[in-house]
Amino acid sequence: MKRLIVIVGPTAIGKTAAAIEVARQLQTEIVSCDSRQFYKELDIGVARPTPEELAAARHHFIACRPVTEPYNAFDYEHDALKVLGTIFETHDTAVAVGGSGLYVDALCNGINLLPDPEPELRAELSRRIADGHLDELLAELQRLDPEYYAIVDRQNPMRIQRALETIYTSGLPYSSLIGKKLPQRPFDIVKIGLQCERAELKERIYRRVDMMMKQGLIDEVRSLLPFRSLNTLNTVGYKEVFEFLDGRCTIDQATTNIKNHTWQYAKKQLTWLRRYSEINWVDRKKIKEILQVFCK
Repeated sequence: MKRLIVIVGPTAIGKTAAAIEVARQLQTEIVSCDSRQFYKELDIGVARPTPEELAAARHHFIACRPVTEPYNAFDYEHDALKVLGTIFETHDTAVAVGGSGLYVDALCNGINLLPDPEPELRAELSRRIADGHLDELLAELQRLDPEYYAIVDRQNPMRIQRALETIYTSGLPYSSLIGKKLPQRPFDIVKIGLQCERAELKERIYRRVDMMMKQGLIDEVRSLLPFRSLNTLNTVGYKEVFEFLDGRCTIDQATTNIKNHTWQYAKKQLTWLRRYSEINWVDRKKIKEILQVFCK
């Protein structure tokens, strides 16, 4: 039986380095599950692996699509399984890594095709968001699907709208559809979750944000101004810099906002991941020793 080793954990914990270490030990390839690292135009703000890291092990789904081209978890599931099939032709093991829980689920479990809403429903929800009633929609989501409400990015109107569209159309909680297991994959799955003390994780996040600013995040976001309306760019690290470029905050305020929002996002990632009993949690500092056990 072929085997997929999936490395998960909150942002900035060191998943990329761990995945490369495993891939090098097993002389195999890496499949990214990070939904923002797919896009060619996004680099600094998504902590894309460096050229040296990409050279250390072959990666798939890194900077492979233009930001203007729509791509979702269903498309990814199809494409990633095809890539895995190719890897398994010459390797017994593959490595998957990423912080996008929905895309990890798509690869490991599959995601049922969510129903498309009636155009009138979508238009009505869009109108309510445009009219400033996002709080009302959040209250509806909390009432109808408290499980998804607990983990959703409440600053992301598109995610809230999509969840409500699905709930109203199917009559089922959104969380029950996105988490539903599909037929077992034709390969074994071993999930490894990286963890550390919360204070250490926060410090790592803050250092990463400072490094991103030094590396030129402002210029990267400025180059993306023509695409700022795309939902892909409604993400931490980009939307805060757009506010700075609009003159709505100082660069120091933007930096602080990125740090705070990234920390909030990391906590939501952990909430999502703690739902899965099959994850083997390990201390990020002991990853090399522990991975030797999983890689045998």
